[in-house]
Amino acid sequence: MPKFVSRPRKLSAKSAVNLTAYGMMAPYMILFLLLTVIPVVTAIGLSFTYFNMLETPKFIFLENYARMFLDDDVFPKVLKNTLLFALITGPVSYFISFLSAWLINEFPPMIRSFFTLAFYAPTLTGNLYFTWTYVFSGDRYGILNSILLNLGLVDAPIQWLSDPKTMMASLIVIQLWSSFGVSFLAFIAGFQNMDRSLSEAAAIDGVHNRWQELWYVTLPSMAPQLIFSAVQQIGACFSVGQIVQALSGFPTTNYAADTMLTYMLDVGTVRFEMGYASAIATFLFLMMVFVNFIITHLLKRFGTT
Repeated sequence: MPKFVSRPRKLSAKSAVNLTAYGMMAPYMILFLLLTVIPVVTAIGLSFTYFNMLETPKFIFLENYARMFLDDDVFPKVLKNTLLFALITGPVSYFISFLSAWLINEFPPMIRSFFTLAFYAPTLTGNLYFTWTYVFSGDRYGILNSILLNLGLVDAPIQWLSDPKTMMASLIVIQLWSSFGVSFLAFIAGFQNMDRSLSEAAAIDGVHNRWQELWYVTLPSMAPQLIFSAVQQIGACFSVGQIVQALSGFPTTNYAADTMLTYMLDVGTVRFEMGYASAIATFLFLMMVFVNFIITHLLKRFGTT
């Protein structure tokens, strides 16, 4: 008889724990559903329609996608700019964040805290764009132009943020500088929470220097942080737009530095072609999902080797 009584009690206790967990997850899941899932599904649906925000959406099937790849002369430019931002700022920022976290982790706690704040500060700086506007100012009083003119390297000020020849390079530098964010902190946390006994065991097994320890012990142990940071960097490098708008205008000169995100905003909020803007957003979303799948798959395989 006691066995039959204890079993329902165990089941009820387990159910109570599950209900508590579901209750704590519910606010996030509701917000995620309302603010992420439903807008994404809606955008995918609108991408197959003609919708100008004034009339009822009209189903046109794949005409928006045909226009995107066959009839739009601007889309190849913004696609190239987006991929250029992603290929340069993504891997370089990822590597710099990891290397910086690795080096900073070697310092004593007080010094490590100071450098962590110093490297993370660009993400928190409210007047970031004002600072870089002063550095890349197109007159002779801008910091960079002033240095080049005083050294005699140029004869006239360079329009760093408005000249199509220099616009992309300037924005890429700024994006790299401002990319020390959540990924950097994740790497710092990963180094701090590593099991030190693994390093001691590796030393017994023949690991003789820090580079071997990094490759055979540190990187496999930090697979969760590597994957998390990769996802963060993919989202950041494919969604570059705020820096472009703030420093080079909206749109930029001849769309020389516009990305898919800024072009989508231009099409949707200025021209009110929401159906076509949704098609661009859907294509960008699929690109991010594909790259995210490839990178996380490779990192997972690396973490299990």
